[in-house]
Amino acid sequence: MFCRYFCFFSLCLFLPTQRRCSLGHISNLHGSDATSLPGFENLTMGYNKYLRPYFGGEPVQIAMSLDIASISSISESDMDYTATIYLRQRWTDPRLVFHGNKSFTLDARLVELLWVPDTYIVESKRSFLHDVTVGNRLIRLFSNGTILYALRITTTVACNMDLSKYPMDTQTCRLQLESWGYDENDVIFTWLRGNDSVHGIEKLRLSQYTVERYYTLVSKSQQETGSYPQLILQFELRRNVLYFILETYVPSTLLVMLSWVSFWITLDSVPARTCIGVTTVLSMTTLMIGSRSSLSKTNCFIKAIDVYLGICFSFIFGALVEYAVAHYSSSQKYAAKAPQEGPANELTKEMEEVNITNILNSSNTGYERKISFTSIEISSDNVNCSDLTMKTHEKIKCVLRNKMHRIIGYFTIQNPSNVDHYSKLLFPLFFMLVNVFYWAYYLYF
Repeated sequence: MFCRYFCFFSLCLFLPTQRRCSLGHISNLHGSDATSLPGFENLTMGYNKYLRPYFGGEPVQIAMSLDIASISSISESDMDYTATIYLRQRWTDPRLVFHGNKSFTLDARLVELLWVPDTYIVESKRSFLHDVTVGNRLIRLFSNGTILYALRITTTVACNMDLSKYPMDTQTCRLQLESWGYDENDVIFTWLRGNDSVHGIEKLRLSQYTVERYYTLVSKSQQETGSYPQLILQFELRRNVLYFILETYVPSTLLVMLSWVSFWITLDSVPARTCIGVTTVLSMTTLMIGSRSSLSKTNCFIKAIDVYLGICFSFIFGALVEYAVAHYSSSQKYAAKAPQEGPANELTKEMEEVNITNILNSSNTGYERKISFTSIEISSDNVNCSDLTMKTHEKIKCVLRNKMHRIIGYFTIQNPSNVDHYSKLLFPLFFMLVNVFYWAYYLYF
């Protein structure tokens, strides 16, 4: 019986006005055969799909609800997410009221003959309506003129992300529904049941994220052409950091600890210590490049993982530089203790003989002056520059030389073996302190 009513309704819609059926009878179609369709008179007489309900009067109340079927991907590179949603819209059209308390599900193709809201998804990059096996749309008509219009849509929506705390970040994304052409004087958007209008999002299982919370908002979009109604679904996604701890943080920490092994190797073992230093530096470089490959388009961000990898690289490089400094100081110390041989030794002896002869042949005054000048030239210790026999420029040189010797003494390593001894304690201590500040800042601030 319903099929007959539906066919009759479809035919009446397509007929010209002068030949449309008077809803109690279809005598124009079948001659004297009359079939009644009680209560549907206003469905075929005077209906204009190009005019909204209550045209020229109060705005149409459109209540919406959402089912989030899936969020298939969240891209940090493109800063968007792809979701499949079931969008349901309800509104009342007094022109479609009929008697009774039943509801009828109509063929989805009849949506072309009815007025429907011009709802669109704000910030959508790509969207499509599923059409297997037919267009996934639903039209249901209630006796009080209420229309339920449901769609199955897959859309890719932009989501502005702050990746400064990646991978310990929490992203807030939105799904915004707005009227394209009808302003707030024509239509009003509302959520059907507030936060309960959204279903399915709490059951989502995402690969990298966990849905922390979600809430709905009712807003307005101010445009040059007017103020348009807008509904907002806002949800927070917290990234699961455990994967990145096992993938990046633990290997980089172990590389730093591996670089400390060189502190327990003697300074004479040049190949062993050099091999450890260079290997850890190259391994850390490879790890840094690999961590950035997945976010190649967002390298403009200084992310938390970049900061940690930079810290680890600095400690590894510092361990390599520490060995270079210790080895150089050790070689200089041994060179200073070694006896001088060859022409340099003979030249030193000749200079000493000349100095002794000059001292014996000079007067007492000349002897004291020459001793004072010689001590200024060759002494590496602090010299008393208050000698009255010294000239002004000699006193200035004396003071500058003393200051230089004092400054150089501060940076002179007296015992190169102590460099490794202190490094065994200072490198792990500083690394632990830096980790405490790093994790405290990115997890709690």
